[in-house]
Amino acid sequence: MSYEFLKGHGTENDFVLLPDHDGSVHGDLDPARVRALCDRRAGLGGDGVLRVIRTASYAGPDAHDLPDAAEAEWFMDYRNSDGSLSEMCGNGIRVFARHLVDEGLADGSAPIPVATRDGVKVLTLEGDVVTADMGSPFVIGETKVAVGDRWWAAANVDMGNPHAVAFVDDLADAGPLLEAPAHDDATYPHGVNVEFVVRRGAGHVAMRVHERGSGETRSCGTGACAVMVAAALADGLGDPPAEDTAYRVDVPGGTLTVTWTADDRVLLTGPAVVVARGTTSL
Repeated sequence: MSYEFLKGHGTENDFVLLPDHDGSVHGDLDPARVRALCDRRAGLGGDGVLRVIRTASYAGPDAHDLPDAAEAEWFMDYRNSDGSLSEMCGNGIRVFARHLVDEGLADGSAPIPVATRDGVKVLTLEGDVVTADMGSPFVIGETKVAVGDRWWAAANVDMGNPHAVAFVDDLADAGPLLEAPAHDDATYPHGVNVEFVVRRGAGHVAMRVHERGSGETRSCGTGACAVMVAAALADGLGDPPAEDTAYRVDVPGGTLTVTWTADDRVLLTGPAVVVARGTTSL
């Protein structure tokens, strides 16, 4: 069977999009198919798969557990490149919204609600730039992560999915990140996204990330949000800050802006583009 696909990215965090509006093409999306699509040598290549499906048509095993899903026409069924489910993807949801507007499935002049496994997120578009309201962060405390025999303290920040944010002297300290950094299994029984962060200046940080289920990626939207929250707290700005505060977050694939508002919302702003489309039988 051949079916349609698109390829897009947000700061080079890249995804295969599968239009499946009524759920008739892919059923309960097979992890093996996700892995085949994301394979960078034998497939299309990607950090994950975004299935574009109407919320009312999604019939996966977690369909009845999606928070506030009835508030959004569209559901982002996101899978990591290893085929596992993920609660949320900040770069992916911006690409998802870009696709909806490009295809006339949503009105880009108004805020667009999109259902996810972490609840409904609202996106706004201004030219090629998309802003996602990622909701409120949950700062759970401190943990630690390790690469080889080196350990770092890390802030435990939940942005709908779990993050461990470690400040390091040099981004090269993380090594090649071919394997997941060691972490406290009791704190993260289902794995964790690990960010390594350096300061570049006031309100300016840079990061590398190892995403659970995908490995090191060129960018991570929820990770950038977690990094900004951890940096703002380390800078003594409060939880939440007294006034809206924006940080520049450099990732290997570009630059994101993360704003933590006084009413405790985290806004992720950056580019989102669709670069190709076609059909595949993978």
